[in-house]
Amino acid sequence: MAAGNSPGSLRGAEDSGAGKKSVPWKVEGMRGRGDGSEPSRGRWYKRWLWLAVLYLGFFLILSFQDRAAVPETVSYSEFKSQVQSNNVVEVFSRGDTIEGRLRQQKPVPGAEGQSYTQFVTERPTFANDNLLDALEANDVTVRATPLVQERGVLVNLLISIAPVALLVLFYLWLLKRQSGLIGLGAMGGKKFQPVNPENIRVTFQDVAGIDEVEAEISEVVDFLKDPQKYQAIGARAPKGVLLTGPPGTGKTLLARATAGEAGVPFFHASSSEFVEMVVGVGASRMRELFQAAREAAPSIIFIDEIDAIGRKRGGSLAVGGHDEREQTLNQILTEMDGFSSSEGVVVLAATNRPDVLDPALLRPGRFDRSITVHAPDQAGRTQILQVHARNVRLDGSVDLDALARVTPGMTGAELANLVNEAALLAVKRTHASVTQRDLLDALEKVQLGTARNVVMPPEERRRTAYHESGHALLGMLEAGADPVRKISIIPRGRALGVTLSTPDTDRYGYDENYLRGRIVGALGGMAAERLVFGVVTSGAESDLQTSTHLARMMVGRWGMSSRIGPVQVLPEEGDPRALGVSEGMLDILADETRVLVDQCYERALSLLQENRWRLESLVEQLLAKETLDEQEIYSAAGLERPAGATVPGQTVKPATGPL
Repeated sequence: MAAGNSPGSLRGAEDSGAGKKSVPWKVEGMRGRGDGSEPSRGRWYKRWLWLAVLYLGFFLILSFQDRAAVPETVSYSEFKSQVQSNNVVEVFSRGDTIEGRLRQQKPVPGAEGQSYTQFVTERPTFANDNLLDALEANDVTVRATPLVQERGVLVNLLISIAPVALLVLFYLWLLKRQSGLIGLGAMGGKKFQPVNPENIRVTFQDVAGIDEVEAEISEVVDFLKDPQKYQAIGARAPKGVLLTGPPGTGKTLLARATAGEAGVPFFHASSSEFVEMVVGVGASRMRELFQAAREAAPSIIFIDEIDAIGRKRGGSLAVGGHDEREQTLNQILTEMDGFSSSEGVVVLAATNRPDVLDPALLRPGRFDRSITVHAPDQAGRTQILQVHARNVRLDGSVDLDALARVTPGMTGAELANLVNEAALLAVKRTHASVTQRDLLDALEKVQLGTARNVVMPPEERRRTAYHESGHALLGMLEAGADPVRKISIIPRGRALGVTLSTPDTDRYGYDENYLRGRIVGALGGMAAERLVFGVVTSGAESDLQTSTHLARMMVGRWGMSSRIGPVQVLPEEGDPRALGVSEGMLDILADETRVLVDQCYERALSLLQENRWRLESLVEQLLAKETLDEQEIYSAAGLERPAGATVPGQTVKPATGPL
């Protein structure tokens, strides 16, 4: 398990870049150039913005000029008066509309402070004056073209060409983008660049809880730094290292730490960036990635979530072998071990689904090593908590070892979130530092959800108390069951109450008796309601899901049924019929599952009936206090706590969730 990066844990990466120009922190990967320069896409946006601003300014200037040249509307009588006074220079007529210009500026009739030179008027249809003779007599020029709508040749040329020019430039830009999509410049003209070392803020000092994985990766880094000592004995570096494991266990973090420690060019890409609608784009981008890595060799390539392009070939979505994803996969296979040599280039890849990867990708010579990154054990969780707490002010009473003991199954990402939530809670409570109570309360919040302010009716509250007490009592009575840590009838999330159990130590295998006890405990709430109230409510939905799932796994996958025997009937995914499982075998599976659940339910009813007084005592205490911790639970039930139980007062949520 790897711990995430915290601000205080970045000294190594920052110190290594001391004295260099500071570069803003960008997302690691092939999107940035790694030198702090602006990407070409941003420059294109600025160019188009400047063109739009210039065109808009030009348009506004012409509009103001046209508005300034708008003629003043005057009466026909005013027009006749100006003609008779020989103050009209020229006129233009369109129908009965007459436009013209005066020799001298005159005031607008009826408008104080306004004057006009250009004018427009309407000649009445009933006028029978000889206007043309009067105009000629006063030396007025009669024009055949409009006065104010007339523009210069240059202005008209610009107005007519500008829209066409913008359209041409726009289509040229689209054509360039399209040429990039079809592979003529696979990344739209951009080349793959290694990650800037100054931007790597994670090193191996930030990785904890997965020492064996860190050692494997360190060996690869050491080979790239000093290949001579390996070549002297005839050894070669593995071409590929595949990191697998559940989400949050630190696969990507380990790759980022490798980039910070490698001292060689590091190329980071995500599989989703190679998948496009146009066939061939992904393969072209893959070629460019490996070509850039070879030119910078020795170097490291990291491909995150490789299952997006590395799935098994021949699926139903492939069309004639030309599916885009298959072409990209074929290109990876060729680049890693084919006609193109990848000497000096090590490929790291991460995935949550190694079972769906193509076998050709996993064979030696491509991904030589497959490293599984598991959730950390207790010692690993302590180390991870220490890493994340380095920049957090902790109270002297904080015991990270005790917190690690009560968080089995939690990954590094979850532990990082736990520490952060505790810090936020300490600020909310105005604490000077983070206390143990803040950490435990944050643990409840992270795994149970925020408590809801729901006022339940007394009858509903009582029924919930019996339901949760049934879970807890059966968890304490069943031999080998996990110790019960907490009972609460305070609504959290979707649940009206919760019963928490967790093992004293990490468990990696489960026998049949333990699993039966889990099913009995899961059915305890429904059995208690049936025993006390004679009814079954919808609150048992989650319990039935848990018990049915466990029973199906025991019967159909783990060989714990005498009728089915040591045969796996249920695959990890998909329809079992596709693997040749008959309908008769599926009927037996359903029957055996039902028999197993019925047996566990009958045992739950029997145990509760025999220990009814313990159940009533638990309910009484739970209704009075709403929440009971481990010591109070065992005391109310009249039972002794099992050996090896955790420190008193630590009420925490188990990794396995509510029974």
